[in-house]
Amino acid sequence: MIRPPSRETAPRAAWLDTPERYGRVSRGFHWLMAALFAWQFAGALLYVTIGDTTLTRLVGGSHFTLGFTLLVLVLLRAAWGLANRRRRHGGPGRAATAGHALIYLLMILIPSLALLRQYGSGKPFAPYGIPLMPARETKIAWMMHPADLFHYWLGFTLLAAVIGHAAIAVLHRRLWNEPVLQRMT
Repeated sequence: MIRPPSRETAPRAAWLDTPERYGRVSRGFHWLMAALFAWQFAGALLYVTIGDTTLTRLVGGSHFTLGFTLLVLVLLRAAWGLANRRRRHGGPGRAATAGHALIYLLMILIPSLALLRQYGSGKPFAPYGIPLMPARETKIAWMMHPADLFHYWLGFTLLAAVIGHAAIAVLHRRLWNEPVLQRMT
């Protein structure tokens, strides 16, 4: 016989993932990062569509710091996900696994390339006033080149993957009556 959680374990269990639902920490990571990525994509799309304007600088002015923040969050989220993997739903299919792997790869690769470029540029980087990279007089071209080539395009690839991710979650509910989205809301 399965017993309901006791009053002592119920609050703790709400923070952890279960087969029926992601816990508060996983949901917090997911929706906080979704909001921050929406801001990042808004800034990028504004820049591409209307160029360098006051509005673009307002929205995009936090791009570097926010990108660093998202990298830290995705690493924490990945660690939390690995710690909770045995508690989670039985497991997604191959397509879902590949889609999630692509999204995580891009969420790590894109800001990593930007940090490599920042270091190579010789410019200082101090997110939230924390000095991570001091200024240097010389540039290191090979460090700047990968981000110059790929950061922009990989960013829009991530946007497409995120839109696909959201669309598939809705389709799971509408077409197959599977509560995929409800596990994360």
